[in-house]
Amino acid sequence: MDVTSSGDDVELDYEISCCGISIRRTFFSFDCAPIVGSQYSIACRQVSDVFGCAGLKSKQYCILNKQYTKERYRELVPRIVKHMDEMPYVDAQGRVYKYGEFFPPNMSPFGYNETQAYEYFPLSEKEATKAGFRWHRPPKRDYATTKNAKDLPETIGEVGDDIVKDVIRCLHDEAESHPGPCAENCATAFHIIPQELQFYRRMNLPLPRLCFNCRHFERVAWRNAPQLYKRKCVCLSPKITAKNDSYRNVAPHFHGNSPCPNEFETSYAPDRPEIVYCEKCYNSEVA
Repeated sequence: MDVTSSGDDVELDYEISCCGISIRRTFFSFDCAPIVGSQYSIACRQVSDVFGCAGLKSKQYCILNKQYTKERYRELVPRIVKHMDEMPYVDAQGRVYKYGEFFPPNMSPFGYNETQAYEYFPLSEKEATKAGFRWHRPPKRDYATTKNAKDLPETIGEVGDDIVKDVIRCLHDEAESHPGPCAENCATAFHIIPQELQFYRRMNLPLPRLCFNCRHFERVAWRNAPQLYKRKCVCLSPKITAKNDSYRNVAPHFHGNSPCPNEFETSYAPDRPEIVYCEKCYNSEVA
């Protein structure tokens, strides 16, 4: 339960994140594999029965990276759990973290805007800090650019080999095209390496106008947000769809001449322009 980004052979685990294969009876841990019977650990490899450890490899019966006997380990862990309940950690927002909670977000070494969470659930700096997350403010970049992205050739055939010597100013860093600070951690400038130029030529692709970070967030925006909406199938009867310029059914559907009654959950929001069918109507029309 509450497992994020873990591999195969995972069982009886709770609140673990970014762990790999063979994770068993492990709680409140991050970036550990394989690991068995452990709690509150980070970046451990091939360990079992460890508590509050970080960066251990091939160890057993350790607490805070210190080695104990099996008997002493089993004696100390319940005492530590009791202490965590009696003297819990309280963050700046007043939230109480007793035993049974994952690591508080303000203990993360990363700013919220440096994480994958920012891609799926974007927050402003004010919203993130209010929620207890860190925020990364990148150092001011002052690259000596030699070319503006807006001045790049339209086609790859117009690009010479000397483009690899240029430092190109990201389009988002040009005030007239993207006023105000870029919310996509803009690197402000980028460089085309020879292998990249070869790829663009082979695939007949134009040069990018954005830095890597801005390109990445542009791709992310094409994905649906990880949120489900209750929707009703928009498939109508052939008689009704015949009046609809957007799409007309070409195959018979189970609901005949009446609108489809099916309801379901989908990641396509109700205000999206896509036509969303239920599985039965989709299979009838497409499959």
